[in-house]
Amino acid sequence: MIRLKTVKDIEGIALSGKIAASIIKELASNIRSGIILKDFEQLASSAFKRYNAKPAFLEFKPNGAENPYPFSICTSVNEIIVHGQPTDYQLKEGDILKIDLGVIFKGYYSDTAFTYAIGEVAPMVRKLIEATQKALNKAIAAAKVNNTLGDIGFAIEKTAKSYGFSVIKALTGHGTGFSLHEDPTVYNFGKRGEGIMLEPGMVLAIEPMLSLGSNKIKKQKDDSYITSDKSLSAHFEHTIAITNKGSRILTS
Repeated sequence: MIRLKTVKDIEGIALSGKIAASIIKELASNIRSGIILKDFEQLASSAFKRYNAKPAFLEFKPNGAENPYPFSICTSVNEIIVHGQPTDYQLKEGDILKIDLGVIFKGYYSDTAFTYAIGEVAPMVRKLIEATQKALNKAIAAAKVNNTLGDIGFAIEKTAKSYGFSVIKALTGHGTGFSLHEDPTVYNFGKRGEGIMLEPGMVLAIEPMLSLGSNKIKKQKDDSYITSDKSLSAHFEHTIAITNKGSRILTS
């Protein structure tokens, strides 16, 4: 069941989203070759406390996971698409890092993710990051009243194809706001005009995931997902609200 949000609810989610954006920005300012992934977890934990917010991912068990997630943020490197854990891995030149985090603030949830290049990366990798971010922007533009979830998926898939990249179809976006994962499922592919009609009060976490190679995924022992051919992947995400004035990004 899709739970529509009031204007008050959306303002509450926007406050949560503002904190999420601030924490992401803080983590991004520390990205460099040589830093260890678990250092980002420590930085994030301190930031959550400073904002009097809670990490939405900590102890959350997504569908398909064997265990609750044991960290505040996800740090997914290279072929790891999502749910990568902050380990002792040391970033090096040429890596790409995806940071994904969720915030609970005064009972409201937000969810956001970005992909970053570590130093110089190959032109095709830079293009992958650009394409994934553009896919998100196009999807947000399509997320308006009287359009459908299919229009959002179509915008993502069309953008990926225009760049020659694969859409990871088995991983999706979702509703959010009152809890981390709500209805509806937001697919990263679709057909124009098909699926659930968008209406004011819907709050969605839209999160395209693209790869340089296969669109197939493989689950790891730690519940993270990698591309089946270990090709590089990118991931961007914003929490948005559907309003009568268009889509509103709540995690910026």
